[in-house]
Amino acid sequence: METTISKDYLPVYKALASPVRLRLIQLLSKEELSVADLAERMGLSATITARHLAKLEQAHIIHFQHRGHKKIARLKVDQINVHFPETIYELFNVYQTEVPVGQFTNFSVEPSCGMASRVGYIGKVDNPSYFMDPRRMDAGMVWWNNGYLEYQLPNHLEEGDQLQMIDIVAELGSEFPFSNNNWPSDITISVNGTELGFWTSPGDFSDVRGKYTPAWVPNNVNQYGLQKTFRITDHGTYLDGQPWSTVSLKDLKYDPDRFVLRFAVKSTATHNGGCTIYGHGFGNYREGLQMKVFYS
Repeated sequence: METTISKDYLPVYKALASPVRLRLIQLLSKEELSVADLAERMGLSATITARHLAKLEQAHIIHFQHRGHKKIARLKVDQINVHFPETIYELFNVYQTEVPVGQFTNFSVEPSCGMASRVGYIGKVDNPSYFMDPRRMDAGMVWWNNGYLEYQLPNHLEEGDQLQMIDIVAELGSEFPFSNNNWPSDITISVNGTELGFWTSPGDFSDVRGKYTPAWVPNNVNQYGLQKTFRITDHGTYLDGQPWSTVSLKDLKYDPDRFVLRFAVKSTATHNGGCTIYGHGFGNYREGLQMKVFYS
């Protein structure tokens, strides 16, 4: 589950602000249990236990199933990520470019693969030939297995400008034929032909619906990804503010006209679990692929 510091997610934080409910989560992390079984293990009445479970259900942390006359509780999420507001004090000049996730300029993909817009699938699912369809520009979600998508973004730096830092922001996830919250995938990110490194996506998430995912998308398929920020500096590359690789700006091949951004899943990857990129109208962020170029 992806959350932010906003009132929208207050039920989640309230649900976690209780030793009793934290213990209930710990018990349910090991096995599915009925309300009566949980009450017995907690040493509480069934009524009080049910009230605590109701708060967890309202926060979309658990859900219930009926088996005969028993009401069974089970966890709905395996992690909760909290995104704090980020303020970047831009010491340099900066320009930002955002491209739709369907505006890729080169590709090589294998099924399962496909694209979706706010009104439906684009072409036929699992048919790579549709990745050249002009309607791809309407895509808000793109997914594939082995292979890559490549995007070109403009280089607006002029003579005399000194490149200081590059930020790349994308909402990414794995790709499973329907969904699987525990489906790791090594996604390699490259700029101008230089590999920055790979990030291991933990899964293909559908535990809750994406904040912007259209109503026509079924509940049991990709809903959202994790927003990742890759920052390239003169002393290395950072992932979400943490050191990630030794690749620095001087390692990039410089093109005066463009930056070429590639997301790839290699057939030789340890975790070969595909890739999904989320953009406008899908996932948890109202954004496409973003690049910020800082210069002096």
